[in-house]
Amino acid sequence: MKIYVVKHYYGEVLASSADLKTDACCAPEPPPPRIRAALAKIHPEVLARYYGCGLIVPEKLESLSVLDLGCGAGRDAYTLAQLVGPAGRVTGVDMTPAQIEVARRHEPWHADAFGFDRPNTAFLAGQIEELDRLGVAPASMDVVVSNCVVNLAPDKRAVLDQVWRALKEGGEFYFSDIYADRRLPEGLQDDPVLVGECLAGALYWGDFIALAKAAGFADPRLVTSRPLRIEDEAIAARVGAAGFFSATYRLFKLGGLEPRCEDYGQAVRYRGDIAGAERAFALDAHHRIEPGRIFPVCGNTWRMLKDTRFAANFEFFGDFSRHYGVFPGCGEALPFAPSDEGAAAACC
Repeated sequence: MKIYVVKHYYGEVLASSADLKTDACCAPEPPPPRIRAALAKIHPEVLARYYGCGLIVPEKLESLSVLDLGCGAGRDAYTLAQLVGPAGRVTGVDMTPAQIEVARRHEPWHADAFGFDRPNTAFLAGQIEELDRLGVAPASMDVVVSNCVVNLAPDKRAVLDQVWRALKEGGEFYFSDIYADRRLPEGLQDDPVLVGECLAGALYWGDFIALAKAAGFADPRLVTSRPLRIEDEAIAARVGAAGFFSATYRLFKLGGLEPRCEDYGQAVRYRGDIAGAERAFALDAHHRIEPGRIFPVCGNTWRMLKDTRFAANFEFFGDFSRHYGVFPGCGEALPFAPSDEGAAAACC
């Protein structure tokens, strides 16, 4: 039932982002200049068929293989295609055939607009829970992104399992989604509007953390979060007292991450050379690292920088030879908890 509801809502009910009844999938701030410039090169039909209002773009994508879950007509995928460049590759997956048809039809047009010799994109029609059946090879992706898509999947554990399988070691799942401050009644699951507005499928944050860890992502990192406004009276009455939050998470595929943020006396120093993050690099809500500053980190954070694509942008101090206990302030950040963005060094 739910798969049909999603296809119908995004394939027939919505004509554009203006038809959305909530701001669940909307970014509160406009994109930075380099993203606006990339959006300006996208075909008008692709832009017109976009049913969201936020764009999830992690740092340092040059020459990488990126997988976009729930790509729709390809707006985000074509934006990412410009950022990875001709040496990179972007693969989009969506369950709505009409959307995939639009994305595929405009591949040559975008390659020409970007100045590439050939398209660096591919679009697959199918379920994000079945990436293996769609031909996405194991350990083939550097980064996986999605915006308000995982909550639409009936089997969220299967999605996380498939992402883990598709990622290379050291790869990252960087995504925004909707979470609830409690488990929602089952009766909401088939409401077509609540499903399409990304509310009915919102996971209780604690259940999401448990699912992520069970799939192998041992230390989920909250990057940003904000409460959602539900101004539509009918929807507000339907969901009752439940609170909803839009949150962006980083999940790294790194074997050997520890359950807690352990202190080994390690530190990093940021070189300040990541495009778009010259003033500071925000790994997550607790790690805003300014260039040139010795920044103490836990063992997990040290590995998230040293054993990933960010290694060349940092200097690393220390090793794992001596343990000092749990890093001060260790504790999982919650989507509905305020973040301390001014912290000099802290672990979540």
